[in-house]
Amino acid sequence: MQENFISLLYPNENSRDAHADGKSLPNISDDVCYELGLEEIFDLKCGSLSNFFTKDEEVIAYRQRTLNDVVEIPELSKTLSAVTPILEDINELRRLDIETNASGESYLYSITEIELYVSCIDTLSRGLSPVREKIKSEAFSALADFAIKLSQSEYYKELNKSLESLASRVHEVRSITVGVNLDNQLRPASAGVISINSEQFKSGKVLDKILRFSFKNDAFTCIADLSPFGKGQSENRQEALVGAFNSAIEEVFRSSVKGWRAVVGEYVLDSTDFLLRLLPEIEFVTKSAELVSKLSSHPGCRMTVPKICPKEERAFRAVGIYNPRVALAIDDEIVTNDFMFDDDAHIYVLTGPNRGGKSVITVAVGASQALFQLGLPVPAESAELSVVDAIFTHFPEGADDTIDKGRLGEECARLKEIFDSVTPDSMILLDESLSSTGAYEASYIASEILSGFAVLGCRGIFSTHLHELAASVPEINKRSEELGGIKIDTLVAGIEEGRRSFKIYRAKPDGKSYARDIADKYGLSFDTLMQRIGKGD
Repeated sequence: MQENFISLLYPNENSRDAHADGKSLPNISDDVCYELGLEEIFDLKCGSLSNFFTKDEEVIAYRQRTLNDVVEIPELSKTLSAVTPILEDINELRRLDIETNASGESYLYSITEIELYVSCIDTLSRGLSPVREKIKSEAFSALADFAIKLSQSEYYKELNKSLESLASRVHEVRSITVGVNLDNQLRPASAGVISINSEQFKSGKVLDKILRFSFKNDAFTCIADLSPFGKGQSENRQEALVGAFNSAIEEVFRSSVKGWRAVVGEYVLDSTDFLLRLLPEIEFVTKSAELVSKLSSHPGCRMTVPKICPKEERAFRAVGIYNPRVALAIDDEIVTNDFMFDDDAHIYVLTGPNRGGKSVITVAVGASQALFQLGLPVPAESAELSVVDAIFTHFPEGADDTIDKGRLGEECARLKEIFDSVTPDSMILLDESLSSTGAYEASYIASEILSGFAVLGCRGIFSTHLHELAASVPEINKRSEELGGIKIDTLVAGIEEGRRSFKIYRAKPDGKSYARDIADKYGLSFDTLMQRIGKGD
């Protein structure tokens, strides 16, 4: 049978090859995945998450349809989970086969691999046949049709019959009869296999005969041990003995097993290659479905398939967005926010109180963009997104915000590196950057950097405690617009009655109001203090 192109993640060979060549791979590194909390909530074993990102809109749409089927048809996840350990066994068998260097074990491995292949096809066929009419995606339609058609073919039926016959002969081998010719001085002159037997020979010891209630001295009763097999022998002698028997068994199997493998092996091995290529895709799809299910069942959380906007639109419009890592870490209902880039703001300066939600929304935006470019639903009520060619993060390495000139140099070097890599289609996420220096120096350097990013025209967020930086946004806009740059606007993390609301608003920051609300909350405002000493109204 001819293998058709089947992939759970790529609509055709060209898109898969372009991805393998790196042509459709955006710059979203493992470090960025870590900063956005994606590695923690995915935990892939068959590959790095960063290898699955794409900037190909057709690939994203294809994956969205694939994931929609998995979410809508729970039986698909069960089938994929059932076939995964079979494919892992084939992988391990391939590794062992290489290590045996084509010894007698290799023939046994080839038979076992074909048995596993048959088991894999049976599992796919049994799992996909009952739900075939429910399947809508091209990926699962192709996989189901392949497995069902193959399992019903005459070739497959004959393969099963031949496999059953050969496997029964091979797996029933329990012993071999060895003949040794002696010279005139009773020394071994030559040796060879006389027969292959379906039962093991019996001990010739008297006690064993009594326990068996048999004193018959038949051909399967040992009258003298050839050697204490493996006991008291050097490692070299053991290997030599095993090698000799493997060589003899290989000769016995050569005509039947090897000849049969030549007839069906090429097709089967090619087909198992195709299935093994699906293993990382199966794991990715399965883990993605698990993530969507977990988030969808969390209080207040929704997952939505975003509308794919043209790249030139540079869109990011989300209603009810939230940070998926935070959602999975708490039991309470998550606070959601609306977020969008538009003509008046492709970059935001986000200010607000400490632990007020600045970092949470910054990560939420980045995680949503990244999940979108994996082809997954995003954590929001609704979303319209364009692809980016890169996501760059600059997050604090620790909680210590004390002045550290050495760390400042490292921060500046990293920011320069990001600037040199950014294009108008990139996204930048800067969280408390330049916190290693004083407020005046930090605000000045940050305004210079933001002006540069604005001229480049990328989109992003600068989350900061520097209210002076937010106040300088009009000046930054005037400077960048003269060079054809985009606009920057401000966001604030809200305070309601002295408590952090974790709501993000598009507004001008008022650092004094935050400080006043916090002072009131803890009873440290001047009016409250005066009341405590009896001098207030």
